[in-house]
Amino acid sequence: MRVFLLALCLLCHGFAVAEEVRLTNGEWAPYLGAKLPHQGVASRIVEEAFALEGIKVNWEFYPWARSMHLAERGERAGTAVWLRSPEREQRFFVSDPVVESSYYLFHRKDRPFDWKRIPDLKGIRLGGAIGYDYGATFQQAERSGQIQVKRLSGEEQGLRMVLAGRLDAFPMDKVVAFALLNDKFSSAERKQMSFHPLPLRSDSLHLMLSREVPGNAELIVRFNQGLARLRESGKVAQYLMEVQQPLSLAP
Repeated sequence: MRVFLLALCLLCHGFAVAEEVRLTNGEWAPYLGAKLPHQGVASRIVEEAFALEGIKVNWEFYPWARSMHLAERGERAGTAVWLRSPEREQRFFVSDPVVESSYYLFHRKDRPFDWKRIPDLKGIRLGGAIGYDYGATFQQAERSGQIQVKRLSGEEQGLRMVLAGRLDAFPMDKVVAFALLNDKFSSAERKQMSFHPLPLRSDSLHLMLSREVPGNAELIVRFNQGLARLRESGKVAQYLMEVQQPLSLAP
């Protein structure tokens, strides 16, 4: 009986100290999404990296601004996944890269253009999503009026305006654009689309843990350890390949 009670106490203690972390998230298929398998491939990587450290993730999906706000104030432990910046590093512990993201200028096949530097985009009718950062040089050229950018509420709207001939180009992460075109557009529409081979920007995306939450300095170290183990196992590359392989502009 004593052995049984001791085992029961240890089991209950284990439940009591089981670690969980509440993270905010948003909609950006195929990387992130409440209704996607595994809540998206980036969410899957974050969740499994934490699991290797014995930590369970509880996801909460919100509009992007609210996701950031809740994490920034320490009302949630953190948020995934974001570009790093000096400003964000003042408010968050920023993880090692979770996924890589490259933005390209999508356009209609029958309206090709060429560019090598941002000034070459002068005179091209560009779109952009409200709140999206397309790189320091692009942003500065937009602010100074060197290039004209029509900011829109969403990326689907941008691609549809390109198809309608109301914009010449719209910048998007290539994987996200392919997923959106495959999900929301017809094969005839996909046939009309292409993208310039020069990336507008290439960056890594990161988990961010709030500096307002006690213990997050240690938690980001553990996450990075789990992420390194997951990457070394080959699973990160496998998961990314699984979502990227079926995507194309072909019908």
